[in-house]
Amino acid sequence: MLNKFYIEEHVKNALKEDIGFEDITTDNLTSENDTMRCYLNTRQDGVFCGREVFEIVFKILSENIKVKFFVKDGEVIKKGQKLAEVSGSARAILTGERTALNYVQRMSGIATESRKYQEIINDYNVRMVDTRKTTPNFRIFEKYAVKTGCGYLHRYNLSDCAMIKDNHVKFAGSITKAIQKLKKTISHAHKIEVECDTLEQVQEALNCQADIIMLDNMTTEQMKEAVKIINHRAVVEASGNVDLERLKEIAATGVDIISSSAIAAKAPVLDLGLDA
Repeated sequence: MLNKFYIEEHVKNALKEDIGFEDITTDNLTSENDTMRCYLNTRQDGVFCGREVFEIVFKILSENIKVKFFVKDGEVIKKGQKLAEVSGSARAILTGERTALNYVQRMSGIATESRKYQEIINDYNVRMVDTRKTTPNFRIFEKYAVKTGCGYLHRYNLSDCAMIKDNHVKFAGSITKAIQKLKKTISHAHKIEVECDTLEQVQEALNCQADIIMLDNMTTEQMKEAVKIINHRAVVEASGNVDLERLKEIAATGVDIISSSAIAAKAPVLDLGLDA
């Protein structure tokens, strides 16, 4: 579940951005006592996500709004299906419509794309996870949408896990030096992940007892060999050039995790509409 206080603050800022000093169309067409009823409909098949955020948009604008949902987050939805009924202040509904839709269309699109990827590898003991390639200031919603769609996440931010990438290695001098320095100072509660481009780097990271080894942009054969080398002594993550066509091939190598920015950063929005 999303943090309600964070959502409200985020939604308020989104409404400020969209409304400006006044909704000149709605405010001049309606009075404060006018009411209306609308339905949130889907024009595409997919996975619904963003119920709580959608409702909060209207609740911030008016206490006289009722939102009745017919689906829950994570439910599969079909083209033409009614997802929710919104009734009450016409002014609040017309003003908040675009902002509310922006949230649920984006979140439902990510949930749909995440589910699509995970379902392809369900026959393997592999988790599909996201990355930190997210929209600035929208990460909490995108991460929630990924979790709603496929259930698994990578680290939320830089403080979750120590991840040694290629530029860190260049700065430190080697994987060994980077891990040794980190182990002297980071908390015992934090894991260390190492991004590896070669099998030699995999062996080096393993020798230093890295917790997670990422196989970055490796061929299928290289991944198979890396899995043999690691032999369950670290969590194995495959990343880079991950797409739907190659997904099963990667899962079959024996890796534990497949990470890709595609399930969030490249997910299309789901076509939803609020119809009077």
